[in-house]
Amino acid sequence: MFESTYFKLRLPGEADLKSWLTERDGEIRIGQNVLFRGGSENWKEKKFHILGVKEDVGPRLNLGKGGSHTAFEAFISRFLAVQSNQFLNGNSICVHGFIDSKEPIDAISHMHIDDLDYLVSSWVKEVVDCGGIPIVIGGGHNNAYPIIKGVSESKRLAISVVNLDPHADTRAMEGRHSGNPFSYAYEYGFLGHYSVLGLHESYNNQFILDHLQEMKAFFTFYESWLEKPFKFQADIDKVYDSHFQTVMGVELDMDAIAYMPSSAFTPSGITVDQARIYIRKMATLEKVCYLHLPEAAPKTETDEAVVGKALAYLVTDFVKEYQKSHH
Repeated sequence: MFESTYFKLRLPGEADLKSWLTERDGEIRIGQNVLFRGGSENWKEKKFHILGVKEDVGPRLNLGKGGSHTAFEAFISRFLAVQSNQFLNGNSICVHGFIDSKEPIDAISHMHIDDLDYLVSSWVKEVVDCGGIPIVIGGGHNNAYPIIKGVSESKRLAISVVNLDPHADTRAMEGRHSGNPFSYAYEYGFLGHYSVLGLHESYNNQFILDHLQEMKAFFTFYESWLEKPFKFQADIDKVYDSHFQTVMGVELDMDAIAYMPSSAFTPSGITVDQARIYIRKMATLEKVCYLHLPEAAPKTETDEAVVGKALAYLVTDFVKEYQKSHH
């Protein structure tokens, strides 16, 4: 099973299922239809593969706030409680469990990220090798690098990625953290073309902006959406149209959503509904290859409800729209 020096992939056990699953007489929840990965190889027949990442080492190394290790637990019970109906029955989904640290990590270092990179990219490659689409929930944006690496190695090509994010995450290659996953993915040849939508003008340093130019990335700013709201949809459409037949990964940093409990909280940002519009559109790309929803960091019961429900909407939107457009 997947294990590294500091982290381990933990498959869903009885205690997990007990806390994640709820039932109600007269209705079926998707938790009753999804497959939980265990000993059998049946999981390879499923299309969508959900993995939680319970870590906040990446954001903390980037001088951000911790807490992104709590997002998956907030999500999973709410996601599995969604109704199984004509729109989504859950039969195409496998829940693989979550990556967790073996011991509490006090003195964080880049070694921990390198270790996590190995584990995440190995899991992603295995899923993509079987024709599946990885859906990674929680953890820091540092995990974009091993996700891109795993897909790229499986498909033997540099992939494209679209990211809706206040921050470009193309900081200098100064050791891996949540601020530079796309720099590393591009430098090592796993990322071919990068599009990042909705950058906040005042929260990207000049190096980042210059680096985007060097990478020949496509990037737009949130402030332009304030001035001309129609540009939000226009930017999405532009990326979609130019990458329709490209192998394309989809990223949404939960920091992008206004008032979302996250590692870089912002009062100014998109709405959950706009996030859903973005995800629903990108899910219909012909060769969409993964979904990554990092950086949510709930701390209170209310935070957990907001984060869990928002993530559940985004994942169900992605799966439903993919199935409608790829049948």
